[in-house]
Amino acid sequence: MKTVAISILGTTMDRRGKGDKRWDKWRPTVSMCQHEDLLIDRLELLFDNHSQGLANQVTEDIALVSPETEVVHHKVNFPDPWDFETVYSQLLDFARGYQFRPNRERYLTHITTGSHVAQICLYLLTEAGYLPGQLLQTSPARHNSDAPGQYQVIDLDLSRYDQIASRFQKEHQEGTVYLKGGIQTNNAPFNRMIEQLEKVSIRSNAPILITGPTGAGKTQLAQRVYELRKQRGKLEGRLVAINCATLKGENTMSALFGHKKGAFTGATADRAGLLKEAHKGLLFLDEIGELGLDEQAMLLRAIEDKRFIPFGSDHEASSDFQLIAGTNKDLAQKAREGSFRADLLARIDLWTYELPSLRDRIEDLEPNVDYELESFSNKAGHLVSFNKAAREKYLAFGRSADATWAANFRDLNASITRMATLADGGRITVEVVDEEISRLKYKWHTSGHSGEHARSAVESVLGSGRTSEMDYYDQLKLAALIDVCRRSSSMAEAGRKLFNVSRQAKKSNNDSHRVKQLLGKHGLRFEDLKC
Repeated sequence: MKTVAISILGTTMDRRGKGDKRWDKWRPTVSMCQHEDLLIDRLELLFDNHSQGLANQVTEDIALVSPETEVVHHKVNFPDPWDFETVYSQLLDFARGYQFRPNRERYLTHITTGSHVAQICLYLLTEAGYLPGQLLQTSPARHNSDAPGQYQVIDLDLSRYDQIASRFQKEHQEGTVYLKGGIQTNNAPFNRMIEQLEKVSIRSNAPILITGPTGAGKTQLAQRVYELRKQRGKLEGRLVAINCATLKGENTMSALFGHKKGAFTGATADRAGLLKEAHKGLLFLDEIGELGLDEQAMLLRAIEDKRFIPFGSDHEASSDFQLIAGTNKDLAQKAREGSFRADLLARIDLWTYELPSLRDRIEDLEPNVDYELESFSNKAGHLVSFNKAAREKYLAFGRSADATWAANFRDLNASITRMATLADGGRITVEVVDEEISRLKYKWHTSGHSGEHARSAVESVLGSGRTSEMDYYDQLKLAALIDVCRRSSSMAEAGRKLFNVSRQAKKSNNDSHRVKQLLGKHGLRFEDLKC
């Protein structure tokens, strides 16, 4: 296989005087062809119209030191050798027009000559594969000026370098642990999701959509993504976060996109808006499904074009931000119902991550209990811990069917806070745990399926349109049915829980059939609730 070098003529370093004096100093292009262990079969020499004479001289000298090397001239003119865009474009045109034959020839891109801008462009073109092969770096000899100097071949396939590969792996692991808040979680699907999110957070500026039930940790995860990107130098600006459910009427447009003085009653001064405040930073829009269609349209344009019109203004504003959106609603269903723009959904769900509820990753209960205890201890300034019996009892209850964890990690945080506050001498006892278990059971029994929770549970399977047509009483019944089914491994188990009294009066029980009938009234299947 032949070795082909691609090099820019060094108008300064390759010009070392006239006559025989030119041999007294190191010349990178000539010396590249003087190494006994590096045979250059062909040199593709790039230079501009003003350097033809020097190119001819260098070609003649190479013929003297390496008769085997064929030198091919290429005219490449840089109107401004320090303008990155033009230099890159010229070198890219050369690369695209060159007929590479990687199955027959080995290519080396010489990055010692040319301006610093040209060297950077050659590096980038090699890294991107436009110039296939390896980099070649040359330098003069350290002690003997008569020697041809030194050279180093650099392979940009970083996987070949064990130390670099292990460093990348270590940084990836550190980033993953950081996104999990330092908690060594055990749920395999959750861990895989976080591992991918770490890569996306570092490598992509595209919008990220985080879904999941209320209290699953969407806001905390967005905060950690921001901090990770800030640490790695991917963001300069600040994190701007807003819950879209708190925005109503004219205030929505004003809060997001800003307004001009006098745009509406009470607009006594200009307002920049959250999008503007997030310039060069990250904008987290929680409960994005609560935005109206007009705001969605403006947001879509702001994401795609980085431009928008403040409320009451005749002139556009701009903001270069990254978006993370959060929701506990089925946006696809809302799009089908016409309450969420399908084009906006398509734009923000390139990277979608669904955070599971605490019940769905109950194997992570124990490390999260430890995390909450440590957090409380740090804030309180003194250590708080369980005694052995109390810890075992609390964890057993937390994993049982009685523990719904309706508000997910918010319930857990509140529970640990209460027990740690009541712990005399920093020790949580069985008595404290018993009191807390009673409090949680009462809380979940009396309010677990009422109000907004019941509606949210029903909307998650039927959509907001059908849910709004149901009586509040029917929503409560269906929410309870959904909850029991989700916490049961089979319809038979769900039936035994639901019909625990009436089934005793029957000679034979078909609990599965009764559950199937109840679900069928709403067009639901047990399997759908387990997804």
